Amino acid sequence: MSTLSLVYRKAKLFGELVMFSHTLFSLPFAVISMVWAAHGIPSGRTMLWGLIALVAARNGANAFNRVADQTFDAMNPRTAGRHMPRKQLRSKEVLIFVAVNYAIFIGASAMLNTLCLALSPVAIFLISSYSYTKRFTYLSHLYLGFVIASAPIGAWFAVTGHFAFTPFVLGTVVMLWIAGFDVIYGTQDIEFDRSIGLWSIPSYFGLHNALWIAKGMHAIMVFLLLFLYVWQGLGWLYLIGIAIAVLLLLTEHNLIKPTNPKLMKIASYNLNQVISMTILAFTLVDYFIS
Repeated sequence: MSTLSLVYRKAKLFGELVMFSHTLFSLPFAVISMVWAAHGIPSGRTMLWGLIALVAARNGANAFNRVADQTFDAMNPRTAGRHMPRKQLRSKEVLIFVAVNYAIFIGASAMLNTLCLALSPVAIFLISSYSYTKRFTYLSHLYLGFVIASAPIGAWFAVTGHFAFTPFVLGTVVMLWIAGFDVIYGTQDIEFDRSIGLWSIPSYFGLHNALWIAKGMHAIMVFLLLFLYVWQGLGWLYLIGIAIAVLLLLTEHNLIKPTNPKLMKIASYNLNQVISMTILAFTLVDYFIS
């Protein structure tokens, strides 16, 4: 195998490892936050370094999670085919990948402003510690959502360099949205989690109650999106986007069938990627046109 082919193969494996396409969960809300913070289009420099920081932090955190969970992944029939259980990637090279991405994240934060640089070690601790929460609390879903909520909050800091109320509301939207569909995804592993002592809302409360908890999280998420409509003085196009997102969320909850991995992937991942892009598109069109 040529050097070029080897590099391409490794790059492809790492892209699959960190599920790079799932950047669409956090990126749209980060862009919305940047636009609101800048009262328009942020400078090219801020957009560039902000997006580099977001992608690097996300890649590092996902890769670290794969290292931390590789033993459990190997034991779970649903995840035994992942890269690390199959020895397609070694722990050492994945940890190097993590270190490089975290270094890029810190460097990009330094290029933004002092607040982002000062908070970058805190962010690294938070996004890395998620990997261990399922070992001791069923609130791990909310912690995951909290970690991903740092994307719109950090995006606001990247533009303004100071704290504000709006990004924390938008961050709470992201936290509840992510936690809700992570609960849905976790219903596939109820028996496995119980058998080895891992904590999750589905394994702790049972399938029926877990699905109602997920619905409750998404209901509060929608309420907060409507609050932002008033708080930000948004228009009717934003409301159309939220209405479409609600219909997609309802479809997501109607598709749930833990014994059908294909449907669960659609419900937990594919539809949510469409939801985030729908909210982004209608929010931006509303902001710049209406």
